[in-house]
Amino acid sequence: MSDTVYEESYNDGFAEFFEEVKKNPQYDYAKIEKAYNLAHDAHKNQRRRSGEPYIMHPVAVAKILFKFGMDNECIIGALLHDVVEDTEYNIDYIKREFGDEVALLVDGVTKLGQIPLSTREEVQAENIRKMFIAMNEDIRVIIIKLCDRLHNMRTLEHMPEYKQREKSLETLEIYAPIAHRLGIRPIKEELEDLAISYLDPIAYKEIEKNLSMKKEQGEKFLADITQQISDKITPVMKNVEITSRVKSVHGIFRKVYIKNKNFEQIFDIYAVRIIVDSMIDCYNALGIIHDMFQPLPGRFKDYISMPKPNMYQSLHTTVLSKSGVPFEVQIRTWDMHRTAEFGIAAHWKYKLGKGGKDRMDNQLEWVHRILEAGRETENAEELVANIKGDLSADEVYVFTPKGDVKSLPKGATVIDFAYAIHSAVGNKMVGAKVDGKIVTLDYKVKTGEIVEILTSNAQGKGPSRDWLNIVTTGESRSKIRAWFKKEKREENIVQGKAEVERELKRNFIRLESEQYDSFIKKIAERQHFENLDDFYAAVGYGGIQITRLIPGIKDEYNRNWRPKEPTVQKPVIPTDSNSSSKNSNGVVVEGIDNCLVKMARCCSPIPGEPIIGFINRGTGLTIHRRDCTNVPIDISASPEPERWVKAHWDSSVQVEARSTIDIYAIDRDGFLLDVTTKMANAHVKIHAINARPINDGNCLTTMTITVNSKEHLESVEKILRKVDGVYHIERSAGK
Repeated sequence: MSDTVYEESYNDGFAEFFEEVKKNPQYDYAKIEKAYNLAHDAHKNQRRRSGEPYIMHPVAVAKILFKFGMDNECIIGALLHDVVEDTEYNIDYIKREFGDEVALLVDGVTKLGQIPLSTREEVQAENIRKMFIAMNEDIRVIIIKLCDRLHNMRTLEHMPEYKQREKSLETLEIYAPIAHRLGIRPIKEELEDLAISYLDPIAYKEIEKNLSMKKEQGEKFLADITQQISDKITPVMKNVEITSRVKSVHGIFRKVYIKNKNFEQIFDIYAVRIIVDSMIDCYNALGIIHDMFQPLPGRFKDYISMPKPNMYQSLHTTVLSKSGVPFEVQIRTWDMHRTAEFGIAAHWKYKLGKGGKDRMDNQLEWVHRILEAGRETENAEELVANIKGDLSADEVYVFTPKGDVKSLPKGATVIDFAYAIHSAVGNKMVGAKVDGKIVTLDYKVKTGEIVEILTSNAQGKGPSRDWLNIVTTGESRSKIRAWFKKEKREENIVQGKAEVERELKRNFIRLESEQYDSFIKKIAERQHFENLDDFYAAVGYGGIQITRLIPGIKDEYNRNWRPKEPTVQKPVIPTDSNSSSKNSNGVVVEGIDNCLVKMARCCSPIPGEPIIGFINRGTGLTIHRRDCTNVPIDISASPEPERWVKAHWDSSVQVEARSTIDIYAIDRDGFLLDVTTKMANAHVKIHAINARPINDGNCLTTMTITVNSKEHLESVEKILRKVDGVYHIERSAGK
């Protein structure tokens, strides 16, 4: 270690970490030291937002991976994971010095470089697509990325507030669900808790407060229960471990704030874990627990006979203590416990090699499925939307008539089930039976149901385009589109062309016929299509959603294609009663010049709506909607008609305005998430949102958003009406 460079005025943690590494013969100490020295040199002039030397981050990531028992290449990859992205070293240098495996891991974690992408969303989406492709080649890529994200979340307080929320939302939607799918519980729970602490700090503190109030009595309760169980089980079983825990903050948050339960209604705040030697011991221990305590109906789950997709196995039961306090009991073997705690990382921690490949391949089947579905999705943002849906933490387990079990996201339909069996089954589907009864195609399957898919081999049979609005999984959507892409190309071109023309007209994009094809060709090239027919076909079968491209299309049109306004030298007209004044709000006021103008809060007018001005003494002019309740219907009959002046929007100025709307809907789990997701996909900025129950199972959501015209607001309302449960939308201002 004589040439190691970590001896500095600060302690980056490597020396202590390296001493721990040297105790394990699994690791190549010289290579790890070499990787550290390179990273230290590469990052020597860089600092984190906190002011700490940057090298502390890769060292911290390597330490987390070491804790999970990851292999030599993984530790080296962690130390080097930001070198290619942030310094002068390239991936070829890493390959020469550390080999192909390390280079693959570093490249997989490295974000995309100089690629011309127009929006932040596109950049994020392409980075996630790249990460999934690398994941498919080597799952260690995502394990490094998860540990990288975990350390970044632990130090997120040094980032700007908008960045904290952005990273936390991405963590909750992408990285925590991936950790769940890989079965790495400690990372999943810590990521979720950290994300919630930034996304909803008030709720987080409230839950923490409730937990701390119950801490002393909870610890006493768990200690007492653990002792009671130990006294009964240890005399009849060997090598038993009994531990207890309190549920994670995010787990409580989901039930209190998303599922609308009271803190007291959560039955598994307290949990006891029993680890035994064999599967038979698991069921024997369950019998002892149910003999000791009253089990709660409907709260028993056998994940041993029916493992989760991430290979998690355990018996779960919720019982009542003698004092009437509910608590959960988890029972599993030692092997099951290792998988439950370390997930796929247990493959390296306990096998120290690359054996057990078949089991690992089964555990990673969902990665292959997501990528297979993504091959039919040209739009990276749509792929990410599919990934978020398919990574849903809530799952249902449904049986085929032969007894095979299929895992699907909660809310999946019988069509999703058909495509989960096979593409051919979905494409030939004509109906479905659930537990022997015919159901509609939009029927949402539930755990334990037996679903039989009815098919037809009739010539020309295939899926309907309407199915794209029914299915919930990205896999189903991609397979339906793949069928249309292959079987209905000419029809797709016609439909796609009509859809493009309709969307351009709706957004007031007007072009001469000789310019039209050139303009669309430019748009097609930006989406990586070689010709117009391929682009139209992709729009027709749904591979490209033209509505998502509109912001970029408008930008291209305004910069390079919009007809130039003729410049006319206007004579200077002295201000009089007939003059008009433009202002930064995009409003033209007749008869007044150089006046301070503000928008009325009572009605929040937006561009395109009829407006009128009211002169305030000493404070300027307030613009109201003409139909505002504060504006007299007959101005001439008002007390001071001279204070009302004519005004209209300046069509040559692009203006953004805030508008508040009330959304009335049936109250259900996940409604607010669906609303915010729709707004994010439509690139609509939300300034404030508040949801509350009203009556008879309904809820009212009040949301303030940015819009640029009356038509824009109408299109937003149209999108929101497609959210399940919405039955009425109205402007909340001006009431």
